[in-house]
Amino acid sequence: MNDRIRILIVEDDMVIAANISLQLTKLGYEVTGIESRGEEAIHHAKENLPDIILMDINLKGQLDGVEAAKIIKTFSDIPLIYLTGNSDEASFQKARETHPFAFLSKPFNKVNLERTVALVVGKISEEGNGGKKEMVEIEALEDRIFIRSQKKLIKVMLDEILYIEAERNYCTIFTGDQNFTITSSLVVLFEKIVSRDFLRVHRSYVVNIKKLDAVADRHLEINKKIIPISSNYRAALMKSIRKV
Repeated sequence: MNDRIRILIVEDDMVIAANISLQLTKLGYEVTGIESRGEEAIHHAKENLPDIILMDINLKGQLDGVEAAKIIKTFSDIPLIYLTGNSDEASFQKARETHPFAFLSKPFNKVNLERTVALVVGKISEEGNGGKKEMVEIEALEDRIFIRSQKKLIKVMLDEILYIEAERNYCTIFTGDQNFTITSSLVVLFEKIVSRDFLRVHRSYVVNIKKLDAVADRHLEINKKIIPISSNYRAALMKSIRKV
């Protein structure tokens, strides 16, 4: 499985977390990590952008699972599966406000876990297939791209693009006015954009460095969007900023 679904486990019972990790790995999924606190889960999600998060509702510490999920959703709409024990109705309703893809009640067995994750993966795939996937065409010009949509080519000037976000086999190009989702890997699309203003900052993001509003140690901001910065791209980013 070359393009494996990547899953973050957030669970403060390390025995349960380790068992989930083992089962998911056996099923062919990639576990990006195990976190036991909400604050750590937020940081991990920003840095790694997993495809799915298994989130225990009743986390110990300052942030419970629902509060951590709400913060994560401010920078990425990662599908959630809540792990629930004997949660009261108020906690359940609070969790529903974050629009999870599924709930998995404890204690659960291998079959419950496998079926729940598979259902969520199926939903993700259906949503992807149901969205607009357009082929992108790049003209031999240095200042624009053309996106094919509804049998016509739409011109998008490069200086209008804020950032590009990748999710599996497609990318979304964000401008100030509209977004375009195309069928392309980030690597292929990035190679077609002939401009020094664009820089890859994460496995899932390319940004227009002239559109940066703020840069922190581990993330940057463009038009109120928080975008993670991977450690291996940070030096190149800081070098490019100094040249702008």
